[in-house]
Amino acid sequence: MNQEINLTLKPEYVEKYREGYPLLLKEAIADWSKVEKEGSVLTLFDERKKFVAKGYYGLQNKGHGWILSLDKDEKIDVDYFAKRIKSAIEYRADFFSDETTTAFRVFNAEGDGVGGLSIDYFEGFYLLTWYSIGIYEHKAEILEALQQTTNYKGIYQKKRFDAKGMYLDDADDFVCGEHAPAPLIVKESGVNFAIYLDDGAMVGVFLDQRAVRKAIRDTYAKGKTVLNTFSYTGAFSVFAAVGGASKTTSVDLAKRSLGKTSEQFSINGIDPEEQDIIVEDVFNYFNYAVRKKFLFDMVVLDPPSFARSKKHTFSASKDYVKLLKEAVQITNKGGVIVASTNAANFSMMTFRDFIFKAFKELKCKYTVLESYSLPKDFRVSDKFQEGNYLKVVFIRKLN
Repeated sequence: MNQEINLTLKPEYVEKYREGYPLLLKEAIADWSKVEKEGSVLTLFDERKKFVAKGYYGLQNKGHGWILSLDKDEKIDVDYFAKRIKSAIEYRADFFSDETTTAFRVFNAEGDGVGGLSIDYFEGFYLLTWYSIGIYEHKAEILEALQQTTNYKGIYQKKRFDAKGMYLDDADDFVCGEHAPAPLIVKESGVNFAIYLDDGAMVGVFLDQRAVRKAIRDTYAKGKTVLNTFSYTGAFSVFAAVGGASKTTSVDLAKRSLGKTSEQFSINGIDPEEQDIIVEDVFNYFNYAVRKKFLFDMVVLDPPSFARSKKHTFSASKDYVKLLKEAVQITNKGGVIVASTNAANFSMMTFRDFIFKAFKELKCKYTVLESYSLPKDFRVSDKFQEGNYLKVVFIRKLN
């Protein structure tokens, strides 16, 4: 049982939390020194000792914890987590009945009421991702709640916090049930993905880009040459090829991207030898492509929000305009750039300003074709729009 601590909110923050703001900010608490152990359940009161909310202490880059309930009498126990997981699954009932898609998010942190925790579904297997020691301290209750509310083949976990030697008895990603095959083949919009539930921090596909991949396949790829930068395991390239692209080129700095991308093509009946898969720093490749006067009909830009190689450091908030300018120069007239970012520290409006600035500096005209944010299964809290981090814009280059 995690310790419960009573805390006092500073007056200027009381209404913010009464209205449902979920992120617990250090500066909102008057007597934070009373809190020591991550995972502690916190009961927040105003200065008149009137109840405001319950939450937990867990350090993330966003804040110091999350609000869990506005009900004074609600206990943070197995029943609490089971109720929220059950509600989350009901919200996604249409995903469970879709035979063409067997990989999706089941529980999206504060969007489903518990910040710091996500749960993904992969063909009968569930993957818990813990984003702080604080939420991980509630693992026993959450695991029991998940077991109560689902018919699972197996359960896995990823710890996205610095354990610093803690939990050494729990180093394996496998938690319980059956072990998943490696690879586990899942479907997305009828396309196969090979994923690995027990192979490092990532499984092999980012589920939040589902609608974008489908649009590329169904609307934009046919007969086109496609450059996929920061390609990871080549998911955009595979969808482009399935959609009839004449040729795909995938570029990523990680050496393992070659084998992983080849595998994704192969399990979809596409010969990887007929596609270009290049292990190279994307920025070096842009320079090479400009020198060689390469032009593509579609360029996909989906960089990490921050990345560092031997020669380059990339920050989406500082460097996306430069990245876009590189892409514009190797895009055919009438071609499409798929500009994407998962950076949460700026808005879609700011992202569109980046696009405007890049094209203006190159004296090039463009039109926006469509844009995307997080799909339905990546549920976002109405009170925390910062959680809607994904920004994708399809841009047509006009000259």
